[in-house]
Amino acid sequence: MALPATMKVLGLPLGLLAILFAAILSENSIQALLRYSRPCKARSYGALMADAFGEAGRIAVQLCIIINNVGILIVYIVIIGDVMSGTTGAGPHHTGVLEEWAGGRTWWNERVFVLFTTTVVILLPLSSFKHIDSLKWSSALSVALALVFVVITVAVALWKLVAGEIEWPRLTPDVHDTTSFWHLFTVVPVMVTAYICHHNVHPIANELEVSTEPSDLKMQKVVRDSLVLCTGIYLCTAMFAYLLFGEATSDDVLANFDTDLGIPFAHTIALIVRASYAVHIMLVFPLLHFSLRLNVDGLLFPKAHPLVHDNLRFVLLTGVLVGLIFIGSTLVPSIWVAFQFTGATASVCLAFIFPALILLKDKPKLATLKDKWEACVMVILAVLSSVTAIASNILSS
Repeated sequence: MALPATMKVLGLPLGLLAILFAAILSENSIQALLRYSRPCKARSYGALMADAFGEAGRIAVQLCIIINNVGILIVYIVIIGDVMSGTTGAGPHHTGVLEEWAGGRTWWNERVFVLFTTTVVILLPLSSFKHIDSLKWSSALSVALALVFVVITVAVALWKLVAGEIEWPRLTPDVHDTTSFWHLFTVVPVMVTAYICHHNVHPIANELEVSTEPSDLKMQKVVRDSLVLCTGIYLCTAMFAYLLFGEATSDDVLANFDTDLGIPFAHTIALIVRASYAVHIMLVFPLLHFSLRLNVDGLLFPKAHPLVHDNLRFVLLTGVLVGLIFIGSTLVPSIWVAFQFTGATASVCLAFIFPALILLKDKPKLATLKDKWEACVMVILAVLSSVTAIASNILSS
Protein backbone atom coordinates (compact mmCIF):
# COMPACT_ATOMS: atom_id res chain seq x y z
CA MET A 1 0.00 0.00 0.00
CA ALA A 2 3.00 2.32 0.39
CA LEU A 3 4.72 1.25 -2.84
CA PRO A 4 2.74 3.65 -5.08
CA ALA A 5 3.98 6.53 -2.90
CA THR A 6 7.56 5.43 -3.62
CA MET A 7 6.87 5.99 -7.33
CA LYS A 8 6.00 9.57 -6.44
CA VAL A 9 9.45 9.93 -4.84
CA LEU A 10 11.59 8.10 -7.41
CA GLY A 11 9.62 8.55 -10.61
CA LEU A 12 7.99 5.60 -12.37
CA PRO A 13 10.93 3.92 -14.21
CA LEU A 14 13.40 4.14 -11.33
CA GLY A 15 10.72 3.10 -8.85
CA LEU A 16 9.85 -0.06 -10.78
CA LEU A 17 13.54 -0.91 -11.17
CA ALA A 18 14.00 -0.48 -7.41
CA ILE A 19 11.24 -3.05 -6.78
CA LEU A 20 12.95 -5.54 -9.10
CA PHE A 21 16.34 -4.88 -7.53
CA ALA A 22 14.93 -5.46 -4.04
CA ALA A 23 13.39 -8.74 -5.24
CA ILE A 24 16.71 -10.00 -6.63
CA LEU A 25 18.60 -9.09 -3.46
CA SER A 26 15.92 -10.75 -1.33
CA GLU A 27 15.99 -13.94 -3.38
CA ASN A 28 19.77 -14.15 -3.01
CA SER A 29 19.68 -13.56 0.73
CA ILE A 30 16.92 -16.12 1.34
CA GLN A 31 18.72 -18.74 -0.73
CA ALA A 32 21.83 -18.04 1.36
CA LEU A 33 19.84 -18.79 4.51
CA LEU A 34 18.58 -22.06 3.05
CA ARG A 35 22.02 -23.02 1.81
CA TYR A 36 23.72 -22.51 5.18
CA SER A 37 20.89 -24.11 7.16
CA ARG A 38 21.61 -27.48 5.59
CA PRO A 39 25.06 -28.29 7.08
CA CYS A 40 24.08 -27.31 10.65
CA LYS A 41 20.51 -28.61 10.30
CA ALA A 42 19.16 -25.31 11.60
CA ARG A 43 15.37 -25.27 11.86
CA SER A 44 15.04 -21.55 12.58
CA TYR A 45 16.70 -18.26 11.66
CA GLY A 46 17.83 -17.92 15.27
CA ALA A 47 19.43 -21.37 15.26
CA LEU A 48 21.33 -20.52 12.09
CA MET A 49 22.63 -17.27 13.59
CA ALA A 50 23.52 -19.12 16.80
CA ASP A 51 25.53 -21.64 14.81
CA ALA A 52 27.48 -18.84 13.12
CA PHE A 53 27.81 -16.29 15.94
CA GLY A 54 26.81 -18.04 19.14
CA GLU A 55 24.12 -16.97 21.60
CA ALA A 56 24.60 -13.30 20.72
CA GLY A 57 23.62 -14.06 17.12
CA ARG A 58 20.44 -15.82 18.20
CA ILE A 59 19.40 -12.95 20.48
CA ALA A 60 20.18 -10.35 17.80
CA VAL A 61 17.99 -12.03 15.20
CA GLN A 62 15.16 -12.58 17.69
CA LEU A 63 15.18 -8.92 18.71
CA CYS A 64 15.13 -7.82 15.07
CA ILE A 65 12.25 -10.19 14.25
CA ILE A 66 10.30 -8.83 17.21
CA ILE A 67 10.88 -5.18 16.24
CA ASN A 68 10.12 -5.89 12.57
CA ASN A 69 6.96 -7.89 13.19
CA VAL A 70 5.58 -5.48 15.77
CA GLY A 71 6.13 -2.61 13.33
CA ILE A 72 4.48 -4.37 10.41
CA LEU A 73 1.55 -5.60 12.49
CA ILE A 74 1.00 -2.03 13.68
CA VAL A 75 1.02 -0.99 9.99
CA TYR A 76 -1.65 -3.62 9.27
CA ILE A 77 -3.97 -2.26 11.93
CA VAL A 78 -3.31 1.34 10.83
CA ILE A 79 -4.35 0.37 7.28
CA ILE A 80 -7.52 -1.26 8.62
CA GLY A 81 -8.24 1.99 10.48
CA ASP A 82 -7.61 4.07 7.35
CA VAL A 83 -10.02 1.90 5.36
CA MET A 84 -12.80 1.63 7.91
CA SER A 85 -12.62 4.96 9.77
CA GLY A 86 -10.58 7.29 7.57
CA THR A 87 -7.05 8.67 7.79
CA THR A 88 -5.52 10.63 10.63
CA GLY A 89 -2.45 12.83 10.96
CA ALA A 90 -1.09 15.44 8.56
CA GLY A 91 -2.39 15.91 5.04
CA PRO A 92 -5.91 15.79 3.63
CA HIS A 93 -8.48 13.65 5.41
CA HIS A 94 -9.67 10.58 3.49
CA THR A 95 -12.98 9.16 4.64
CA GLY A 96 -13.40 5.54 5.70
CA VAL A 97 -16.06 3.04 4.64
CA LEU A 98 -17.98 3.22 7.93
CA GLU A 99 -17.72 7.01 7.96
CA GLU A 100 -19.29 7.15 4.49
CA TRP A 101 -22.09 4.78 5.47
CA ALA A 102 -22.98 6.91 8.50
CA GLY A 103 -22.72 10.18 6.59
CA GLY A 104 -20.11 11.45 9.02
CA ARG A 105 -18.35 10.56 12.22
CA THR A 106 -20.28 8.78 15.00
CA TRP A 107 -19.25 6.82 18.11
CA TRP A 108 -19.43 3.45 16.32
CA ASN A 109 -17.17 4.46 13.42
CA GLU A 110 -14.66 6.30 15.60
CA ARG A 111 -11.17 4.99 14.82
CA VAL A 112 -10.15 3.62 18.23
CA PHE A 113 -13.51 1.87 18.72
CA VAL A 114 -13.37 0.26 15.27
CA LEU A 115 -9.78 -0.90 15.76
CA PHE A 116 -10.53 -2.26 19.22
CA THR A 117 -13.56 -4.17 17.97
CA THR A 118 -11.66 -5.55 14.97
CA THR A 119 -8.76 -6.60 17.19
CA VAL A 120 -10.92 -8.40 19.77
CA VAL A 121 -13.48 -9.97 17.43
CA ILE A 122 -11.29 -10.90 14.44
CA LEU A 123 -7.53 -10.54 14.93
CA LEU A 124 -7.25 -12.10 18.40
CA PRO A 125 -9.19 -15.28 17.52
CA LEU A 126 -7.24 -15.72 14.27
CA SER A 127 -3.98 -15.30 16.19
CA SER A 128 -4.94 -18.02 18.67
CA PHE A 129 -4.12 -21.02 16.47
CA LYS A 130 -1.10 -22.99 17.69
CA HIS A 131 0.01 -24.31 14.30
CA ILE A 132 0.67 -22.22 11.22
CA ASP A 133 -0.85 -24.84 8.91
CA SER A 134 -4.22 -24.11 10.56
CA LEU A 135 -4.14 -20.85 8.62
CA LYS A 136 -3.69 -22.39 5.16
CA TRP A 137 -7.23 -21.64 3.94
CA SER A 138 -7.27 -18.11 5.32
CA SER A 139 -3.86 -17.60 3.69
CA ALA A 140 -5.19 -18.76 0.33
CA LEU A 141 -8.16 -16.42 0.66
CA SER A 142 -5.86 -13.52 1.59
CA VAL A 143 -3.83 -14.03 -1.60
CA ALA A 144 -7.05 -14.12 -3.64
CA LEU A 145 -8.25 -10.87 -2.06
CA ALA A 146 -4.89 -9.21 -2.77
CA LEU A 147 -5.27 -10.23 -6.41
CA VAL A 148 -8.79 -8.75 -6.45
CA PHE A 149 -7.31 -5.42 -5.39
CA VAL A 150 -4.61 -5.60 -8.08
CA VAL A 151 -7.00 -6.63 -10.88
CA ILE A 152 -9.49 -3.86 -10.06
CA THR A 153 -6.75 -1.22 -9.74
CA VAL A 154 -5.21 -2.23 -13.08
CA ALA A 155 -8.62 -2.33 -14.80
CA VAL A 156 -9.64 1.13 -13.51
CA ALA A 157 -6.27 2.65 -14.47
CA LEU A 158 -6.44 1.15 -17.99
CA TRP A 159 -10.04 2.37 -18.40
CA LYS A 160 -9.03 5.94 -17.53
CA LEU A 161 -5.85 5.65 -19.62
CA VAL A 162 -7.83 4.69 -22.73
CA ALA A 163 -10.30 7.49 -21.99
CA GLY A 164 -7.39 9.94 -21.85
CA GLU A 165 -8.15 10.94 -18.27
CA ILE A 166 -4.74 10.13 -16.78
CA GLU A 167 -1.97 12.69 -16.63
CA TRP A 168 1.50 11.74 -17.83
CA PRO A 169 3.40 10.38 -14.80
CA ARG A 170 6.64 11.82 -13.55
CA LEU A 171 9.49 9.74 -15.02
CA THR A 172 12.40 11.11 -13.00
CA PRO A 173 12.95 11.94 -9.34
CA ASP A 174 12.18 15.50 -8.31
CA VAL A 175 15.68 16.44 -7.13
CA HIS A 176 16.16 20.20 -6.88
CA ASP A 177 18.30 20.56 -3.74
CA THR A 178 20.28 18.54 -1.19
CA THR A 179 17.23 17.79 0.96
CA SER A 180 15.23 16.37 -1.95
CA PHE A 181 18.21 14.19 -2.92
CA TRP A 182 18.50 12.62 0.52
CA HIS A 183 14.71 12.20 0.59
CA LEU A 184 15.07 9.63 -2.20
CA PHE A 185 16.54 7.18 0.32
CA THR A 186 13.35 7.19 2.41
CA VAL A 187 11.90 4.65 -0.05
CA VAL A 188 14.50 2.06 1.01
CA PRO A 189 12.68 0.98 4.21
CA VAL A 190 9.46 0.49 2.24
CA MET A 191 11.19 -1.63 -0.43
CA VAL A 192 12.92 -3.74 2.22
CA THR A 193 9.74 -4.25 4.21
CA ALA A 194 7.92 -5.37 1.06
CA TYR A 195 10.15 -8.44 0.79
CA ILE A 196 10.84 -9.24 4.43
CA CYS A 197 9.85 -12.88 4.86
CA HIS A 198 13.19 -14.37 5.93
CA HIS A 199 12.06 -15.17 9.47
CA ASN A 200 9.14 -17.23 8.13
CA VAL A 201 11.19 -19.43 5.80
CA HIS A 202 12.23 -21.96 8.44
CA PRO A 203 8.87 -22.23 10.29
CA ILE A 204 7.02 -22.80 7.01
CA ALA A 205 9.58 -25.35 5.88
CA ASN A 206 9.20 -27.15 9.20
CA GLU A 207 5.40 -27.07 9.16
CA LEU A 208 5.29 -28.33 5.58
CA GLU A 209 7.67 -31.10 6.61
CA VAL A 210 9.61 -30.60 3.41
CA SER A 211 12.58 -32.20 5.12
CA THR A 212 14.81 -31.70 8.12
CA GLU A 213 16.96 -29.63 5.79
CA PRO A 214 15.31 -26.30 4.91
CA SER A 215 17.53 -25.99 1.83
CA ASP A 216 15.60 -28.77 0.12
CA LEU A 217 14.98 -28.04 -3.57
CA LYS A 218 11.23 -28.01 -3.00
CA MET A 219 11.53 -25.24 -0.43
CA GLN A 220 13.76 -23.26 -2.75
CA LYS A 221 11.05 -23.47 -5.40
CA VAL A 222 8.46 -22.30 -2.88
CA VAL A 223 10.61 -19.26 -2.14
CA ARG A 224 11.14 -18.40 -5.80
CA ASP A 225 7.46 -18.82 -6.69
CA SER A 226 6.44 -16.65 -3.75
CA LEU A 227 8.87 -13.90 -4.71
CA VAL A 228 7.71 -13.97 -8.34
CA LEU A 229 4.07 -13.70 -7.25
CA CYS A 230 4.81 -10.85 -4.83
CA THR A 231 6.95 -8.98 -7.33
CA GLY A 232 4.20 -9.17 -9.94
CA ILE A 233 1.65 -7.85 -7.45
CA TYR A 234 4.02 -5.09 -6.29
CA LEU A 235 4.86 -3.92 -9.81
CA CYS A 236 1.20 -3.78 -10.86
CA THR A 237 0.10 -2.06 -7.65
CA ALA A 238 2.90 0.51 -7.71
CA MET A 239 2.59 1.38 -11.40
CA PHE A 240 -1.17 1.42 -11.92
CA ALA A 241 -2.09 2.96 -8.56
CA TYR A 242 0.42 5.76 -9.19
CA LEU A 243 -0.95 6.25 -12.70
CA LEU A 244 -4.44 6.41 -11.24
CA PHE A 245 -3.76 8.99 -8.53
CA GLY A 246 -0.54 10.69 -9.68
CA GLU A 247 0.96 13.26 -7.34
CA ALA A 248 -2.09 12.95 -5.06
CA THR A 249 -1.06 9.39 -4.15
CA SER A 250 -1.29 8.93 -0.39
CA ASP A 251 1.24 7.10 1.82
CA ASP A 252 -1.50 4.46 2.12
CA VAL A 253 -2.95 4.30 -1.38
CA LEU A 254 -6.15 2.65 -0.13
CA ALA A 255 -7.07 6.01 1.36
CA ASN A 256 -7.23 7.47 -2.16
CA PHE A 257 -10.18 5.24 -3.03
CA ASP A 258 -12.55 7.52 -1.15
CA THR A 259 -12.50 9.84 -4.18
CA ASP A 260 -14.67 9.66 -7.30
CA LEU A 261 -12.79 7.38 -9.70
CA GLY A 262 -14.68 8.83 -12.66
CA ILE A 263 -15.91 5.47 -14.01
CA PRO A 264 -19.27 3.65 -13.98
CA PHE A 265 -20.16 2.17 -10.57
CA ALA A 266 -17.20 4.05 -9.09
CA HIS A 267 -18.55 4.02 -5.53
CA THR A 268 -19.22 0.26 -5.54
CA ILE A 269 -15.84 -0.52 -7.05
CA ALA A 270 -14.04 1.68 -4.51
CA LEU A 271 -15.93 -0.05 -1.71
CA ILE A 272 -14.96 -3.51 -3.01
CA VAL A 273 -11.30 -2.47 -3.30
CA ARG A 274 -11.08 -1.12 0.22
CA ALA A 275 -13.13 -3.82 1.91
CA SER A 276 -11.36 -6.70 0.15
CA TYR A 277 -7.93 -5.40 1.09
CA ALA A 278 -8.95 -4.76 4.68
CA VAL A 279 -10.10 -8.38 4.94
CA HIS A 280 -6.86 -9.48 3.24
CA ILE A 281 -4.84 -7.75 5.96
CA MET A 282 -6.97 -9.27 8.71
CA LEU A 283 -6.18 -12.72 7.30
CA VAL A 284 -2.45 -12.02 6.91
CA PHE A 285 -2.14 -10.63 10.46
CA PRO A 286 -2.03 -14.03 12.26
CA LEU A 287 0.76 -15.32 9.99
CA LEU A 288 3.12 -12.57 11.11
CA HIS A 289 1.87 -12.76 14.67
CA PHE A 290 2.76 -16.48 14.72
CA SER A 291 6.41 -15.66 14.06
CA LEU A 292 6.37 -12.77 16.55
CA ARG A 293 4.96 -14.93 19.35
CA LEU A 294 7.46 -17.72 18.64
CA ASN A 295 10.43 -15.35 18.88
CA VAL A 296 9.21 -13.50 21.97
CA ASP A 297 8.73 -16.85 23.69
CA GLY A 298 12.20 -18.00 22.62
CA LEU A 299 13.74 -14.80 23.94
CA LEU A 300 11.90 -14.74 27.28
CA PHE A 301 11.71 -18.49 27.95
CA PRO A 302 14.62 -20.09 26.08
CA LYS A 303 14.66 -23.24 28.27
CA ALA A 304 10.92 -23.71 28.75
CA HIS A 305 8.78 -26.46 27.22
CA PRO A 306 7.56 -25.82 23.64
CA LEU A 307 4.94 -23.09 23.58
CA VAL A 308 2.29 -25.32 21.99
CA HIS A 309 2.36 -27.54 25.10
CA ASP A 310 1.87 -24.73 27.61
CA ASN A 311 -1.66 -23.33 27.28
CA LEU A 312 -1.29 -20.62 29.93
CA ARG A 313 1.93 -19.23 28.44
CA PHE A 314 0.43 -19.41 24.96
CA VAL A 315 -2.74 -17.51 25.92
CA LEU A 316 -0.88 -14.85 27.91
CA LEU A 317 1.70 -14.19 25.17
CA THR A 318 -0.97 -14.04 22.48
CA GLY A 319 -3.17 -11.65 24.44
CA VAL A 320 -0.37 -9.35 25.60
CA LEU A 321 1.22 -9.09 22.15
CA VAL A 322 -2.06 -8.38 20.35
CA GLY A 323 -2.92 -5.80 23.02
CA LEU A 324 0.42 -4.00 22.70
CA ILE A 325 0.14 -3.95 18.90
CA PHE A 326 -3.35 -2.43 19.18
CA ILE A 327 -2.06 0.29 21.53
CA GLY A 328 0.83 1.01 19.14
CA SER A 329 -1.57 1.35 16.20
CA THR A 330 -3.47 4.11 18.00
CA LEU A 331 -0.26 6.12 18.40
CA VAL A 332 1.12 5.88 14.84
CA PRO A 333 -0.45 8.44 12.46
CA SER A 334 0.76 6.98 9.15
CA ILE A 335 2.11 3.72 7.76
CA TRP A 336 5.04 5.66 6.27
CA VAL A 337 6.18 6.57 9.80
CA ALA A 338 6.19 2.93 10.92
CA PHE A 339 7.95 1.77 7.75
CA GLN A 340 10.72 4.33 8.22
CA PHE A 341 11.50 2.99 11.68
CA THR A 342 11.24 -0.77 11.22
CA GLY A 343 12.33 -0.88 7.56
CA ALA A 344 15.53 1.09 8.13
CA THR A 345 16.58 -0.89 11.21
CA ALA A 346 15.35 -4.40 11.95
CA SER A 347 14.10 -5.24 8.44
CA VAL A 348 17.43 -4.32 6.81
CA CYS A 349 19.27 -6.53 9.29
CA LEU A 350 16.98 -9.52 8.75
CA ALA A 351 16.79 -9.22 4.98
CA PHE A 352 20.37 -8.35 4.02
CA ILE A 353 22.91 -7.77 6.79
CA PHE A 354 22.49 -11.01 8.77
CA PRO A 355 22.39 -13.32 5.70
CA ALA A 356 25.48 -11.58 4.30
CA LEU A 357 27.33 -11.91 7.62
CA ILE A 358 26.48 -15.63 7.77
CA LEU A 359 27.91 -16.02 4.29
CA LEU A 360 31.05 -14.05 5.18
CA LYS A 361 31.52 -16.13 8.35
CA ASP A 362 31.23 -19.21 6.11
CA LYS A 363 31.53 -21.74 8.91
CA PRO A 364 30.87 -24.80 6.67
CA LYS A 365 33.19 -23.39 3.96
CA LEU A 366 30.56 -23.20 1.20
CA ALA A 367 31.17 -19.69 -0.15
CA THR A 368 33.13 -18.86 -3.26
CA LEU A 369 35.15 -15.66 -3.63
CA LYS A 370 32.31 -14.25 -5.77
CA ASP A 371 29.80 -15.05 -2.98
CA LYS A 372 31.90 -13.17 -0.44
CA TRP A 373 32.29 -10.12 -2.67
CA GLU A 374 28.51 -10.05 -3.22
CA ALA A 375 27.96 -10.36 0.53
CA CYS A 376 30.32 -7.43 1.18
CA VAL A 377 28.46 -5.30 -1.35
CA MET A 378 25.12 -6.27 0.20
CA VAL A 379 26.26 -5.25 3.69
CA ILE A 380 27.71 -1.95 2.50
CA LEU A 381 24.61 -1.05 0.47
CA ALA A 382 22.28 -2.03 3.31
CA VAL A 383 24.15 -0.05 5.96
CA LEU A 384 24.64 3.08 3.82
CA SER A 385 21.05 3.20 2.57
CA SER A 386 19.66 2.51 6.03
CA VAL A 387 21.74 5.20 7.74
CA THR A 388 20.93 7.68 4.95
CA ALA A 389 17.18 6.95 5.22
CA ILE A 390 17.21 7.42 8.98
CA ALA A 391 19.22 10.65 8.73
CA SER A 392 16.95 11.99 6.00
CA ASN A 393 13.84 11.36 8.08
CA ILE A 394 15.39 12.99 11.14
CA LEU A 395 16.42 16.08 9.16
CA SER A 396 13.02 16.41 7.48
CA SER A 397 11.05 16.02 10.71
